[in-house]
Amino acid sequence: MSVTIAQLQKWKQQQKPIAALTGTDYAIAKLLDKAGIDLILVGDSLAMVALGHKTTLPVTLDDMIHHAQAVSRGVENALIIVDLPFLSYQVSAEEALRSAGRILKQTNAQGVKLEGGYPDMVETIRKLVQAGIPVMGHVGLTPQSVHQIGYRVQGVAPEAATEILDQSQALVEAGIFALILENIPAALAAKITNLIPIPTIGIGAGKECDGQILVTHDVLGLSDWQPPFAKKYTNLQETITEAVQKYCQDVRDRS
Repeated sequence: MSVTIAQLQKWKQQQKPIAALTGTDYAIAKLLDKAGIDLILVGDSLAMVALGHKTTLPVTLDDMIHHAQAVSRGVENALIIVDLPFLSYQVSAEEALRSAGRILKQTNAQGVKLEGGYPDMVETIRKLVQAGIPVMGHVGLTPQSVHQIGYRVQGVAPEAATEILDQSQALVEAGIFALILENIPAALAAKITNLIPIPTIGIGAGKECDGQILVTHDVLGLSDWQPPFAKKYTNLQETITEAVQKYCQDVRDRS
């Protein structure tokens, strides 16, 4: 049975952890779904792991839709959420509505994710939700702001922690159905998780979140670099390299 947004919110009340990973293509998405993943995020991290960029900023809305279409063809059960990429939603609420609408119309995704919790973004999210578009929030380390904040832990100082907490509550009031907490202290993530009524999905935010998400390429050992909080469960770089070397040798031996 397909996972729904309502189920995620029910699981929070039942204290059932939510398992999430990123997806970029049909083949891997099909395996993630078969393995029982609850939520697949077509994240703008695909700019780096699938397209070879240094940051998430260059990926376009067309890119995101293209990859989301591929992912959705391989998924039967998992909830699919798609990132709105840089400058597809920040200029105005109207542009955000058009961008999110394209994603829902052209893919089988059930919702979109936006970064940030400042007043303008809160109002944009409110308008998306009022238009019937499910929105996942994202606070803490927001990769689209990399040139402002870098890739360091956020919310360490008391004022910064209070700001993230306030943003989280404002996003809940705007109508988000879940919230990504990225690279913030575990104590802060636990506090937010206990205060808000919707699921929190942590990435580098400790074990007390309602769920966890990682970049699939990090989990499978396909990344050239990965953050210290990302556990590598296998090393497919090594496995694939060895397999291709053996194939090349067989061809050259005419065997």
